[in-house]
Amino acid sequence: MADDLTESTLDSRQVYDGVLLKVYQDQVRLPDGKQAVREYVKHPGAVVIIAILPDGRMVFERQFRYGPRRVFLEFPAGKIDPGEPIEQTAIRELREETGHEADSWEHLGTMHPCIGYSDERIEIFLARGLRHVGASLDEGEFLEVTALSLEAAMSAVWRGELTDAKTLAALIWAQRVFAQGF
Repeated sequence: MADDLTESTLDSRQVYDGVLLKVYQDQVRLPDGKQAVREYVKHPGAVVIIAILPDGRMVFERQFRYGPRRVFLEFPAGKIDPGEPIEQTAIRELREETGHEADSWEHLGTMHPCIGYSDERIEIFLARGLRHVGASLDEGEFLEVTALSLEAAMSAVWRGELTDAKTLAALIWAQRVFAQGF
């Protein structure tokens, strides 16, 4: 049944080659045989980490994001480097951004934040048994680390203070983790 909905690529050309993003414009054949143009962004993928402190609070960051030009409350996250296993990305990002290492890691799932115009995927990880060893931010990276209970994080969602899509999706997984007794 899904094959009936598939579009086939007839021609593809890269129209922008950025540091992070690559933009393509493709000519495609639609399921009804007609042709259309599709523009999309190729993204290397990323991870997001639900990091639970021994007291049950979760590690969050406050970080300025240039596109919307505001500070966001979000879970630690970062881009997957070429050839890097996703588990290593999660370990690296948690350590670099928050200064925490974890005794146990679990891959929970995958989310696709922008399916209308990007191939980006974000791998969701759970980190437990945290210990603080010191942050090591990338050049030009500025953020503030904070911790919130699940209840406080959800209150921030309902007040419109937490609107980051990857964090919202990961909070669904966090609710399940806490319901099962983190």
